[in-house]
Amino acid sequence: MSTEQGVRAPDRWIAVLRMVVGAWFAKGVITKLGVTLAFGFLPVPGASERWAGTMPKLLAKYAAENPFAVYKGYLLDTVIPNAALYANLTALGEACVGISLLAGLLTPLGAVAGFALTLIYGFAVQHMSSGQLGFHVMLGAMMIAFFFSRSGRVWGADAWLRARWSGSSLVRWLT
Repeated sequence: MSTEQGVRAPDRWIAVLRMVVGAWFAKGVITKLGVTLAFGFLPVPGASERWAGTMPKLLAKYAAENPFAVYKGYLLDTVIPNAALYANLTALGEACVGISLLAGLLTPLGAVAGFALTLIYGFAVQHMSSGQLGFHVMLGAMMIAFFFSRSGRVWGADAWLRARWSGSSLVRWLT
């Protein structure tokens, strides 16, 4: 491959972008994920104590001036009263999206989950600044690009899965 072809390899640049976005989501493993005991004895991943304590305070701040009455009500009446559940869902969700995109593993599924998180977070903070809105629009657009380009097929585990189980329609759809 000539140097000119290497520079213009869009699939590789999308793979690089996928990994950078994956690393951004994977930071949730460090900042939001911890180990909890299921049934009082079984260690499983879950929201860290710090995240479980911080999340309801952040959401109350986001909801205070949120112009979308339905979303504001959702935050105040559903999410905050069930903060422990939602703290676990966001911590595990970000970790799964991060691992999926970083490793190129089941990338379309990771991109859909990442798009859903982006929408949820974007609606929570869009009124705070134009930068928040712009960030979430760009992040959502990247998730759409990762999904349709099947970016995990380049420098990702999806390429290996497709080669290993090429006859499986499920693997073809998930990778």
